[in-house]
Amino acid sequence: MAGTFSQIYIQVVCAVKGRESLIESYWEKELFKYITGIVRNKDQKLLAINGMPDHIHILIGMKPSCCLSDLIREIKKSSSIYIKDKKFSKFKFQWQDGYGAFSYSHSALDNVIGYIANQKEHHKKQTFREEYKALLNKFQIEHKDEYLFEWIE
Repeated sequence: MAGTFSQIYIQVVCAVKGRESLIESYWEKELFKYITGIVRNKDQKLLAINGMPDHIHILIGMKPSCCLSDLIREIKKSSSIYIKDKKFSKFKFQWQDGYGAFSYSHSALDNVIGYIANQKEHHKKQTFREEYKALLNKFQIEHKDEYLFEWIE
């Protein structure tokens, strides 16, 4: 019987609107579990999730039938509602428009998973802006700074 066989791994980077540091450490694990549920309910495989108060990284094993933009839109919409309903933040929580999406081979997964798991340590040495621009440059993604996330200076 004919079938579809694929190996698609995407790291997604989403920032809090205005890059405000609104994701608190005491509830981030609940948020990550909630997002994991969204990904699984969409029949995709979450391989790693972690982040900082102002952004998150998600590594997803995707099926070719999945539309990445639809999945990310659902993650952002549902998680924003979840944060509001749980009253996790006393401030209005919103995700920044847009996101970064970077593809990886199967052989790179251990490194990417480790990188995502070590976000707190990594960001002691590099800002999110530096990290994000480095990813864009590494993947040779043409960009203009004015079209990147809104940065709070």
